[in-house]
Amino acid sequence: MTSAKVFQRMRRSEPVTRIGWYVSACLLAVFTYFYGLDGQNIPKNGDEYPYEHIVRLTAASGELLPLRSQLENMRNTKPPLLFWQGIASTGWGKNWTLWDLRYPSVIYTLLTASMLFMLGRKLTGSLETGFVAALTFLAFFTTYRFGRPLLTNPPEVFWIFVPFFVLLHWRQNFESRIVIPLLLGASIGIGFLYKSFALALPVTLGLGGWYLHRRQYNVMTFLRLDAPKVFVTVSLAMTMFALWFVLDPDPQAVWKEFVVGENIGKFDTHGPGYLEKLLWGGSSIWSYAVAFLTNPGLLAFPVASLLYLSYKNRRKLSYEEQLLWILVAAFFISFSLPSQRSGRYLLDVMPAVALLCALNWQQISRKAFVASLILAGTVLAGIAYLGVRLQADMADAQLFPLAFWLLLSFTGILILFSIALPNLTRPAVNIAVMLVLLCFAAFLKPLDGELGNYSMDTQRYAQGKDVWVPCNFRALDEGHRFLLPGAEIHGYSEDQNLAAGQLAKRYPLFAARFPLNGKLPDNWCANCRIIGQRLDIRGRHSSAELNEMIFEGKVFQHLFVRELLIASPDGGKVPTKQTLAQSCR
Repeated sequence: MTSAKVFQRMRRSEPVTRIGWYVSACLLAVFTYFYGLDGQNIPKNGDEYPYEHIVRLTAASGELLPLRSQLENMRNTKPPLLFWQGIASTGWGKNWTLWDLRYPSVIYTLLTASMLFMLGRKLTGSLETGFVAALTFLAFFTTYRFGRPLLTNPPEVFWIFVPFFVLLHWRQNFESRIVIPLLLGASIGIGFLYKSFALALPVTLGLGGWYLHRRQYNVMTFLRLDAPKVFVTVSLAMTMFALWFVLDPDPQAVWKEFVVGENIGKFDTHGPGYLEKLLWGGSSIWSYAVAFLTNPGLLAFPVASLLYLSYKNRRKLSYEEQLLWILVAAFFISFSLPSQRSGRYLLDVMPAVALLCALNWQQISRKAFVASLILAGTVLAGIAYLGVRLQADMADAQLFPLAFWLLLSFTGILILFSIALPNLTRPAVNIAVMLVLLCFAAFLKPLDGELGNYSMDTQRYAQGKDVWVPCNFRALDEGHRFLLPGAEIHGYSEDQNLAAGQLAKRYPLFAARFPLNGKLPDNWCANCRIIGQRLDIRGRHSSAELNEMIFEGKVFQHLFVRELLIASPDGGKVPTKQTLAQSCR
């Protein structure tokens, strides 16, 4: 079909203004996902730091295998494809920037959204449904949080969803006995090499469930015609994963650290019994199930409404909806079995949830969308409040440009209009959520600019020197390699609660954090010299600090800090074994 015919068909089936609206929304989503991608403070997971560490050392070795790490029991923490991706995107570590490490993740996330657009368009014949499916997935907070940093989730979600996309988009592929099963196996195998062979269970259940459903649950027909296809697909994927053992010079370490430590170890209850942990606590089945509502973030209310509608109309679900819920159930059941349960394990089925939302977009109660818009407005108000307070506390610096306040105002106006005008509510909710995410990124932008970085003079001073930096998570000090390029970074544990004077006696050049408006104690170090400073956000707060932030309003006392780079002539010239033992390694 020529492009002209496609355009004519689109004009007949969808209003041009509405298509323009959704195209603009997609452009906004792409911009939002790339905006601030090189920032230190983007929403992410702490696992990114160890992954950066492994990429850097493996690239420096000049060999793809074995993976290299100075972290105890964290060399083979994940299969090699993520680290090879980082090596390739940074040119073997020559272009060592957060942007180069992260942009492949965004591409993977956008490709997943593209599959959802194609499915929504295919299943309903409506371009609008395709746009809604893609935008809903991109508006989920966990997509934004885990779909941009150097993490396994973006490629894992893409490669694991590809087989189900292929079967749902081209139904005739269900009948293929060799070619399609092999191609699906190759896609799943790549997913295994990004994340884990443990995905074999949910993938097998998902594929088997789809084929069995297609046979109307005729078990004998399924076993005779379809079970061999699933076997071929999963067998090829497992064979591809096994290549890691073949190619790695130290396969015993892979077995010990990854298979036993990272996978079989998930069944270790670490204290309470299995049943107790299943029913109570942060890893319980209940907290795991709540992830269906926490993963969507601001879109939790429409997803909750979707769950209710799907259960209520469970006997009237379309064929496609039934398949998608089978996929969701396969992953939920599979990852309920380990004693360690996390909402991240459901990221692979969030594309399916987004597509289900799009297929039921008009049936979902408008009240659910209004609730999401109100929640988005509340978050927007919080961002504005933090912006005003931070600017007031740093009156000597212009933190936020006029464009930031205009963006906040436009987003707020859109939210109000979307609540007031019923015809605008559904088309605008994903855009409003995306704009809130963009506002949050714009709020963080000054912390990744001049104020959040050390000056060029400071960076030049630190080049080639050993610098000790605060660390409250494993390999967190990797982040300072982007702040002080060329310096040899070491981490010291913040849990030691060492005063600045004590740090000055240990380290000749170190970074220390102080309250935003706090002053250094008098005579804390007579011979010390402040080399540079920057503004930072402190993470991983204690329970007491969180309570003070929430109930006593002490946000700025705990959230924002000044980090000073300090030279101490009295500091130890060579770190002692005790000092090294207390580092973040």
